[in-house]
Amino acid sequence: MTTQADDEPQVPIVCEECGTDTRVPLSELADTLDRHNERAHDGEQIAVVDPAITEHIADLAAEDLGLFDEEPDNS
Repeated sequence: MTTQADDEPQVPIVCEECGTDTRVPLSELADTLDRHNERAHDGEQIAVVDPAITEHIADLAAEDLGLFDEEPDNS
């Protein structure tokens, strides 16, 4: 039987302090990070979405907003 979680994109999360990495369904991402950080790190945001993914999403958003477009030459 296929569940909604099986069909969702899997997001990589890492905790360098614990030396762990895993993938979780997008719909479970916030709860998983919150639970881990509360349980293992007294609520401090140590476990995070893989920084490479975060950077890639930021680049896509900047590209979509036209922030990478070249400035017009006004000379």
